[in-house]
Amino acid sequence: MINKSRGKILGVLALFLVMVWYSIYREDRYIQLFYFPIQENKTTCPLGEVQQKAAQLIANYTRDHPLFLQLKDYFWVKTPSLYELPYGTKGSEEVLLRLLSITHYSLPESIRSLKCRRCAVVGNGHRLRNSSMGETIDTYDVVIRLNNAPVHGYEQDVGSKTTMRLFYPESAHFDPRAENNPDTLLVLVPFKPVDFQWMEAILNDKKRVRKGFWKQPPLIWDANPEHVRILNPYYMEVTAAKLLNLSMKQPRKVKQKPTTGLLAITLALHFCDLVHIAGFGYPDSADKKQTIHYYEQITLKSMAASEHNVSHEAVAIKRMLELGLVRNLTYF
Repeated sequence: MINKSRGKILGVLALFLVMVWYSIYREDRYIQLFYFPIQENKTTCPLGEVQQKAAQLIANYTRDHPLFLQLKDYFWVKTPSLYELPYGTKGSEEVLLRLLSITHYSLPESIRSLKCRRCAVVGNGHRLRNSSMGETIDTYDVVIRLNNAPVHGYEQDVGSKTTMRLFYPESAHFDPRAENNPDTLLVLVPFKPVDFQWMEAILNDKKRVRKGFWKQPPLIWDANPEHVRILNPYYMEVTAAKLLNLSMKQPRKVKQKPTTGLLAITLALHFCDLVHIAGFGYPDSADKKQTIHYYEQITLKSMAASEHNVSHEAVAIKRMLELGLVRNLTYF
């Protein structure tokens, strides 16, 4: 009787140990796929690797399209865009022509001259809080940030270097010099024609545009026009059509659009030799109290009325991680 009891206890213990081992194995496998906390050796550069893997995910992948819109494409070349904003510039050529005459389109020489462009795309997710990733993030050649996410006061977790900041009028920081470096490129992501009008009015100090926004953008925005760029809507099209399988002609009541974060990753895949991400991923949909950003207290509930499908985007990012197309500095 005692031997039988011992046998049962040993059996339960063995089963428990197998379950623990399997759990650890799965966690290790998950970390291998979706977590990469240490930057690769700077002496090696995986040239061509991003292009090769991106071609597996993005149909007709090419690096032939310019990152930013430039005046000559509208002034000298009469090739109308196929789509309206945010996937093209059809119908917005007149205001865009004026805007491009006072902004620039090139990448800084410090980036163009790099033999290997190592890029970090920093999301705004809560997972950056208490991550101590700041020092690591600052080691990358190119650091891309999003919208009005602050840097000051969060340097230990998010770093202090900003090479490029993607934003739209409603997400523009009122003082762009406060949270960026002096040479940061301020990249306008145009979602609608009024976005061009806002930028033109700001830079030319004309009468401000107040209507057509879901939230009032800054009426004073002190930025150097030489640091302003207009993102080529081609990358919004690629993100929507080829990563999220969205139709370019959605019914007016549907209107799903990619987030600035996924767009930033897409952009990086088209000019970087190595792409790492940090601060991406949303809380579980059942967790209503978890904040979604590292710097403010809004929760996932605020995303309910947005035009973004965050679960759909999570699938796209996980696919990139599985392919090794991007690596993760934080967990996902």
